[in-house]
Amino acid sequence: MERVSSLIGRMPYPSRSVQRAVAIAAILTQGGIGVTGSVVRVTGSGLGCPTWPQCFPGSMFPVEHPEYETFNQWIEFGNRLLTGIVGIVAALCVLIAWRIKIAHPERTRLVKLAWTMPAGVAVQAIVGAITVLTGLLWWTVAIHFLASAVLVWLATLLLHAFNEGDDPPRWVVPGRGRVLMQAFVVAMAALLVTGTTVTGAGPHGGDPDTPRFDAPIETLSFIHGAMLVAYLVVLTAMGAEWWRHRASSPVPPTLWRRYAAVWIVALAQGALGSVQYALGVPEALVSLHVLGSAAVIVTTATLWCGARDRGPAVERPAAPATGAPAA
Repeated sequence: MERVSSLIGRMPYPSRSVQRAVAIAAILTQGGIGVTGSVVRVTGSGLGCPTWPQCFPGSMFPVEHPEYETFNQWIEFGNRLLTGIVGIVAALCVLIAWRIKIAHPERTRLVKLAWTMPAGVAVQAIVGAITVLTGLLWWTVAIHFLASAVLVWLATLLLHAFNEGDDPPRWVVPGRGRVLMQAFVVAMAALLVTGTTVTGAGPHGGDPDTPRFDAPIETLSFIHGAMLVAYLVVLTAMGAEWWRHRASSPVPPTLWRRYAAVWIVALAQGALGSVQYALGVPEALVSLHVLGSAAVIVTTATLWCGARDRGPAVERPAAPATGAPAA
């Protein structure tokens, strides 16, 4: 481990723009793998590669097969290849965080957050294997999506960690703002979980022979819609609380802008879901809805981070690491 640290210490100290770019890439790749996974589902390509990690027994790549369309094979294979890109970005997150910690040993939290990226890739690989080997059972697909949701959340926290310090978090929201913010995150989690049950009962299972969740989709959609209403009610109460304390404990203007962004994304996602349901769940709207889910997670996580102050980030290393070029 010391040898690895010595090698990483020889890397140039990453600039703020590099840190930001890699963290944004982590958000995009973690969210993107969920969107491409939805493309696999709506095209019926979930079993285009019926084995794992090989596409077919004896071959890592798609091959001509009488039971599997070549198009579906390449859709599923392409989604697996994207996992490699996600892994590369995750490794870069660790390298950059590690290099920062060599210069600033107190930045332990940053490194821990960075390590969740490759750890998440490993977990997703295992869940993906289980999903394929169990024939795309709806609940395994749901776990696959929810794991991506958690990783998008953590990648957003990592982006903010690069831009803030490591002090204990201090809430900057007044009154009951802290409780409402926590309830808001719980409401988002409930919204995502109920959304996976609607998907599990819907027509797009990833393969025509995949059994679906045996429950009335109308009821599941109603529950999912109720969770969106709960999410928006908590969001409204939170804004009202901030406004009520605007004279004594005003929240930062940047937090109001993040609050407005959550409203825009949430309302757009709700409208898209309603249109999707009314039109009979067309394939293109399914993938757009998954993309919208990632946007909801990112804006919610951004609001969460903005409500907590961890002090300023250290701009430059306290002293050049041994053998490392100065910043």
